[in-house]
Amino acid sequence: MKRIGILGDIGSGKTYVAKCFGYPVFNADLEVAKIYKNDRKVFQKLKKKLPNYFDSFPVKKKEIIDAILSNKHNLKKIIKIVHYEVRKEMNDFLKKNKHKKLIVLDVPLLLENKINKKKDILIFVESKKSEILKRLKKRKNFNIKILNNFKKIQLSLVLKKKRSQFIIKNNFKKNSVKTRVKEIINNLI
Repeated sequence: MKRIGILGDIGSGKTYVAKCFGYPVFNADLEVAKIYKNDRKVFQKLKKKLPNYFDSFPVKKKEIIDAILSNKHNLKKIIKIVHYEVRKEMNDFLKKNKHKKLIVLDVPLLLENKINKKKDILIFVESKKSEILKRLKKRKNFNIKILNNFKKIQLSLVLKKKRSQFIIKNNFKKNSVKTRVKEIINNLI
């Protein structure tokens, strides 16, 4: 099994690119949403660490946003609690798909949290900043302060791009991305 890690800026289209591969995708953002909705133990840990922000289960997005905006250190506390569960889910995903030729890891903090392995194939999704911002503003819970807090804990895009074996320029036109994904798959298999 070859592992593909998708890297790029927030809103650059990493999830879309990951789906284009047509192989099993581990989407960390979806897993985090499930954890907030279904995992009472995570709620208890959050309530214990940040009692002023979390008061009822399931965890609400507004509580997370309030915690992050009120203190920059809260984001790291939340990540530490949630990331442990995400990693467990990812390990289950890897075991379940160990006989597949390829699997795709759509994990925003892949390098930052040292989830990647040396042999992983890293693909950087490159998009214009103006396009990314335009798309992010359309998201339901878009908040520029939260975006900036997340960017502060991420490695630079220059470093991520340098570490990647492949680059996909995402101009948000389906055909160009799909063509590049096919080229990469042909190169890998």
